Amino acid sequence: MNQPVVVSQEGGVGRLILNRPKAINALNDEMVDLMSAALRKWREDEAVKAVVLSGAGERGLCAGGDIVSIHRDAKALVDAGAGDAEATACPSAVFWREEYQLNSEIAKFPKPYVALMDGIVMGGGVGVSAHANTRVVTDRTRLAMPETGIGFVPDVGGTHLLSQIPDRLGVYLGLTAASINGADAIALGIADHYVPAADLDAFVKAVSATTVDEALATYAQKPPASDLYAQRDWINEAFAADSVAEIVRRCEAVGTEAAEKAAATLRAKSPTTLAVTLRALRNPLPTLDEALAREYRVSVRCVRSHDMAEGIRAQVIDKDRNPSWSPAEIGDVTEADVDAFFAPLPEGLELTIVNP
Repeated sequence: MNQPVVVSQEGGVGRLILNRPKAINALNDEMVDLMSAALRKWREDEAVKAVVLSGAGERGLCAGGDIVSIHRDAKALVDAGAGDAEATACPSAVFWREEYQLNSEIAKFPKPYVALMDGIVMGGGVGVSAHANTRVVTDRTRLAMPETGIGFVPDVGGTHLLSQIPDRLGVYLGLTAASINGADAIALGIADHYVPAADLDAFVKAVSATTVDEALATYAQKPPASDLYAQRDWINEAFAADSVAEIVRRCEAVGTEAAEKAAATLRAKSPTTLAVTLRALRNPLPTLDEALAREYRVSVRCVRSHDMAEGIRAQVIDKDRNPSWSPAEIGDVTEADVDAFFAPLPEGLELTIVNP
């Protein structure tokens, strides 16, 4: 059980258990490699009828990626004044290439891929679960794309997922980095089935003993009402604005506690990455693979930017929760600033998804 991903086969079911519980199963290079190898094997193995993904420990499926190592890369690149070539060669960018390829392969997996989105599911954890064809949430699910709080932009196909959520609820989640529960995830269309956490072990055994559909018929329940979905009217109006500054103004005009909290949250995030996130969500691309390729461009520009190094420092390294963004004000971000994140990378440096 020392492997960071426990790979096994049980009764015709391939099991992937993310196995770094002390780190809430945060992804690293080895984990991505192990998952990719297993899925490529199982897609061709007629003995494997389904795959089940879960996380070890009680805290959650996956809290994302290795933020500390990303900070090392970002700080070194910023200090060196590095360009795109240096940024795409850094360990974080090399990892993103493999991670985004895995996200694409999960979305195209030809057999039932059951993601147990129990507990904390954030960032990279969303990437290995929310693109699945069978997404199971629980009463313990806490799902989020928290990137804007560290000077980053939703990746792992997050812009693709969020842009498809109606009533601008995806724009709200992408900009505010708010976490949602299992009932919210189903109401928003980023999960499919609700199984109480206490029933997960029995559910997995039933998948092995019968089929995914039969196991779901036995253990899936109607989820509770979604509190977030009930707020869709004011969110739809406020987050329809064409700029972050106007979204903040509209939230403040709504005047409810939830709207005022959203406005305050936005004021605390990186102005630049808020503007970049809004641009990506306002201009969705037709396919996941296209979104991943664009996200890779943006991620490379983020990792050599001041705000990502500073955001991780403030939230994770020094934990003073007081980042010094550049520029500091939402209104000071220019169109040219945003354009630079989306500009094509030099020849040979773009992400190309390879179909398995």
